[in-house]
Amino acid sequence: MKLAAKTYFTPDEIKAAAPAPVQELLQHISEKISAPEYPCVGAKAALNSRQIRVGTYTRMADAASTKQLGEDLKAYIAETLASESEYMTMIAVFNEEAPATEEDFEQKLWAQLQLLHDTDASEQPWDLEVSSNPEDSDFSFSYNGTAFFVVGLHPNASRKARSFGYTAMAFNLHRQFEQLREKGVYENMKKVIRERDEAYDGTVNPMLSDFGDGLEAPQYSGRHVDNGWKCPFSARKV
Repeated sequence: MKLAAKTYFTPDEIKAAAPAPVQELLQHISEKISAPEYPCVGAKAALNSRQIRVGTYTRMADAASTKQLGEDLKAYIAETLASESEYMTMIAVFNEEAPATEEDFEQKLWAQLQLLHDTDASEQPWDLEVSSNPEDSDFSFSYNGTAFFVVGLHPNASRKARSFGYTAMAFNLHRQFEQLREKGVYENMKKVIRERDEAYDGTVNPMLSDFGDGLEAPQYSGRHVDNGWKCPFSARKV
């Protein structure tokens, strides 16, 4: 995939003027999510309402990629907050060979998140609603003062829902889950997604847990880890 000078796209921008490889990327995303059996109804809602945002970068955990990804995350945060969206998601796609193993991908994902954090120059980089310690049950990754839930995607993922033709990370604002809770639809949506994921993959995803119940950090890469797993991330003291 040849990268464009512009890196952050809405679906309309991609269809109107983006280079062919970026249009092909959106088509791949659309085909994956729109498949009838695909389990995540939140992603389907984002796709159907044209709230998918796509970022295209070179290598994960690369300084130049990190700088642009940080700027694009700020744009995504602003756009999501301005629209009060419950489903807008940003998929950051990296133009590199797929990691050979799930362990390799996990290492690169956390290296990328560490670099994002280390270069976050905002006055309050960590969202005050969540913990910065990945060993805490209320941990969530934060950037520019905003908490995220991060979903790793790559060709060699063992879970079908995480298997994707590109190396990628999907970012969702944590506040979106709280909005859905306030509307009284979150619990039912969670139940539907888990039932669909079991049907899609043949087993219940052993890594799923709710915010505040179990740990969030082990869920990011999509790899099945045991209780002895240690998150390779450290937030700086502010």
